[in-house]
Amino acid sequence: MGRDGKREGTDSPLAVSRRELMGAGAALGLLGIASSALAQELPGKGRRARRTLLKGGIVLTMDPALGDFKSADVLLEDGKIKAVGPNLEARGAEVVDAAGMIVMPGFVDTHRHMWQGLLRNIGPDDLLTDYLSNVLFGLAPLLTPEEVYLGDLISAYSAMNAGITTLLDWSHIATTTEHTDAAIEALQHSGVRAVYAYGPNFGVTPPWYENLNDPYPGDIYRLRQQYFSSSDQLLTLALAAAGPEFSNVDAAVIEWQIARDVGARISTHVGVGALGQQGLLQQLASRVELKDDTTYIHACTLSDADWQSIAQSGGSVSLAIPIELQMGHGRPPIQKALDFGVPLSLSVDVETNMPTDMFTQMHAAFAVQRGFLNEQHLFPDVSHQGQLLAARDVLGFATVGGAKINGLGAKVGTLTPGKQADVILLQTRAINVGPINNAVAAVVLGMDSSNVDSVFIAGKPVKWRGRLVDVDVPRLLARAERARVALLERAGRSPDPI
Repeated sequence: MGRDGKREGTDSPLAVSRRELMGAGAALGLLGIASSALAQELPGKGRRARRTLLKGGIVLTMDPALGDFKSADVLLEDGKIKAVGPNLEARGAEVVDAAGMIVMPGFVDTHRHMWQGLLRNIGPDDLLTDYLSNVLFGLAPLLTPEEVYLGDLISAYSAMNAGITTLLDWSHIATTTEHTDAAIEALQHSGVRAVYAYGPNFGVTPPWYENLNDPYPGDIYRLRQQYFSSSDQLLTLALAAAGPEFSNVDAAVIEWQIARDVGARISTHVGVGALGQQGLLQQLASRVELKDDTTYIHACTLSDADWQSIAQSGGSVSLAIPIELQMGHGRPPIQKALDFGVPLSLSVDVETNMPTDMFTQMHAAFAVQRGFLNEQHLFPDVSHQGQLLAARDVLGFATVGGAKINGLGAKVGTLTPGKQADVILLQTRAINVGPINNAVAAVVLGMDSSNVDSVFIAGKPVKWRGRLVDVDVPRLLARAERARVALLERAGRSPDPI
C-alpha cells in the first residue's frame, strides 16, 4: 500500500487515495455537496469573517459567572464567542432565530476508538475478553489505512451529528505510519475538534516498547512536527498509553517520558477488571511522577491508594459507564471520584456495542450513581439526598468537565466570551421533550440525537437545521459498506448482518 493510502496493483473500488477521495468530493459530491437550498440558508455563506447572532434561545452557558438565561442571544464572531446576553446589538450580523432552542456549549467526549467506525454493533454481547480477542487481536491487524480513514470519518460525522463538538480519538491502530496519517487526515477532513491520542496496535508484534521505531511510540516526534506544530488549530496531540495495565510498567515509563518530551497529554486505561487490582499504577508512580497531564480511563477496580495518587497529582478520570457495566470492567467509580475530588468526564468508548451520542452517557451517569446510593435507602432521607448527583452535575461532566480533561478548558466547554464558538442548538419543540419545564433536565434526561438541530465548531456550521453540512451521507455509507464487507471477508467472517 502506498503512503497516500492507495492500494497498489488492484482496481478495487476501494483503491482510491484519501486525497483523491476528498478532491473528487468537491466535484462529484462524494463526501460533500450541501443541497442548494441548504447552502443558501447557511449563516456566514460567502462571508470572509462570520458574524452570527443566535437570537432568543434558552441559553445554558455552563459558566457560573454568566449563569443561564430564559431568553438571550449569543454572538459568534471570527470563530469565537463575542457576547452573551439579552437583546444584543449586532449590526451586520446574520441572525439565526433560536426561539424554541436550547443554546449551549457542544458536548465533549474524552475517549473514543474512532477507527472502529466500520465495526459498529459487531459485538453486541461481547465481554471485554471477547472484544480483545475479536476486535483488537482479530480485526485490528487487518485494517488498511483507507479503512481506518473511513472509520474515523464516519465516527467524527456521527459525533457532530449528535452535538459532540470535541472528542479524544484514542487511536490504538498505529500499525504503520500510513495508518496513523489516515486517522489524522480523517479528523482534519471532518472538521471536528479533536485530540488525536496516538496509540499502538495491540495485535501487532514485535512489542512496541522494544523498538521505538516499530513505529510506536517513536513516531510521535514526527507527528508533532508534521501535524501538531501549531496550537492554533482544531487538532491537538496526546499519547494513548498502553501501559501499565495493557503492556507493563517498563513500557509505561517509556510512554510517559516520550509524551512529556513532546508536550503531549497522556490518556491510559487503568482499573479494568482484575488488571486494576495488581497495584501496577502504584508501581508506575514509584518510577515516574504522576501529574495533572494524565487522564485515567475507567478506573473501576483501583485501590484507595491509587485514587489518592490520582487526586494528589491533579489527574482526571474518563468514564464510559454503559461499556463498563456491559463488558465487565467493574462498577463505574463515579462515587469514588467524587469522594476523592477527582474531575470526571464521559466518553462513548467503543462503537462495537454502544451508541455514538452523549445523551446515552448522561442518562447512564445520572441513573447509575443515584441507583448505587439508593440501594442503601428504600426511601432516601434528606441527608442522603445531598450525596446524589444532580442533572446539572452530569451536564458539567459532558461539557466543561470534558473540555478541561481534554486539556482544552481555556478554549471550549462554556459559552464564555473569548472562547471558541463551539455551540449547539437543541430543539425543544419536539414531542420527546416538549413542553419544557426544566432546560437542564430536558438535555440530560429527556433528549436524544434527534433534538440536535444545529452545530457550530469554531463558528462554522457543521450541522444546520437537522442536516450535516457538506456531507453526502448515502455515498459515504455506501463506500463504508463496501469497506466493511471487504474487511470481514479478509478476516474469514461472514459480512451478513443477520
